[in-house]
Amino acid sequence: MLSPAWPLADAQTNRTRRLATPGTRGARTGPETSPDAFPDIEQLNSPATTIRDDLILLSNVFSSWQTFFPQDGNPWGDNRDITRALSGQNPRGVVLIPPNHPAISPNGELLDRWGTPVLFHQLSGTAMELRSAGPDRVFYTADDTVLTP
Repeated sequence: MLSPAWPLADAQTNRTRRLATPGTRGARTGPETSPDAFPDIEQLNSPATTIRDDLILLSNVFSSWQTFFPQDGNPWGDNRDITRALSGQNPRGVVLIPPNHPAISPNGELLDRWGTPVLFHQLSGTAMELRSAGPDRVFYTADDTVLTP
């Protein structure tokens, strides 16, 4: 099981920032996918984890986002907008979810393990409620899983 607010080690954070920040020594151009940026992302929607684990993992992705954009808060918009931002279409080109991750649909939405778009509900600039519609694929029913930070 994943733990909430998974901290990035200082060495990993510094290495990731060095890779992802344009203009720094050794930086590459374009969006960067660094396995050190968020190594657990491959577990998203894995059969070895639960939907709760998935939502905790996504919450941790938002915590990592805030280390790169501490003054900006979370990305905002609909699912596609947020997914684009998390997959590298942001001012620094930081990739926390690879754009080719199997959880991203062909139309750019981040999907839960049942193929339903995750519902992102912005509670504040830094707090994002995450909701999966659950196996019935209908929001706001008894089988939904919700993570509120």
